[in-house]
Amino acid sequence: MMIHPNFDPVLVHLGPLAIRWYALSYIVGFCLFIWLGRKRIKSGQTVFTNETLDDFITWGVLGVILGGRLGYVLFYQLAFYLNHPLEILKVWQGGMSFHGGFIGVLVAMWLFARKHGIKFWAVADFVAPLVPLGLACGRIGNFINGELWGRVTNPDAFWAMGFPHARENDIALLMQEPNKWLPVWEKFQMLPRHPSQLYEFMLEGVVLFVIMWLFTKKPRPLGQASMLFLLGYGVFRFIVEFAREPDDFLGLLAMHMSMGQWLSLPMIVIGMIGFIYAGRKAK
Repeated sequence: MMIHPNFDPVLVHLGPLAIRWYALSYIVGFCLFIWLGRKRIKSGQTVFTNETLDDFITWGVLGVILGGRLGYVLFYQLAFYLNHPLEILKVWQGGMSFHGGFIGVLVAMWLFARKHGIKFWAVADFVAPLVPLGLACGRIGNFINGELWGRVTNPDAFWAMGFPHARENDIALLMQEPNKWLPVWEKFQMLPRHPSQLYEFMLEGVVLFVIMWLFTKKPRPLGQASMLFLLGYGVFRFIVEFAREPDDFLGLLAMHMSMGQWLSLPMIVIGMIGFIYAGRKAK
């Protein structure tokens, strides 16, 4: 069984200030977005220019951060943050929801499209293939923080990894099933888990990027790239959730599905219907 390296979440200590890996992962993600956007603009397959791309970044950053944080508050820990409202501001401690960030970016794209007189779907289709690598960076940040670890798995599996941050969860499971997990605990002082952050890095980040980038290299019907992203992310996130440990304060919901799976289902349905509709409308 591999052991998580237990990285220091702070990359550089500067007295009272600190540069965190989590923040750096977001910065790298936005830089990749700009770089890929300029490559797509250079190909001439978009109404965007370098100037409009630079303007959109401001809108997009606000959408991601505000939407991601508010989504986490509303979808995952509303009761806690109602009792501790100042904790909402501590973004550097983690706690960002993709689905909330997605809604935030949708609002940002709508406002941006109105400001520049561009069709909303033209903006969305330009943005969609640029997003996955940014998601991949975010998952690397999660892995470095040692958060969002996976469910327990076979200790002999090549992917099994122990997470020091999951100690409380490990002990709780050990108390429930001592006969099953005591030998592993005595050897490693932790239980084997799926490194689900790396699964999400690969599927939601790398694989989805390759699909989106190749699909959009040729002109496509308006809105179809956006719908493919919606469908692809929803499917990959739904799959990975089977390996990801549900949040303690939520657990599994109806039909033994996690909150992430329930939030991904509408994306899958809308993405599939929208993709087919956009193709038929173009014909």
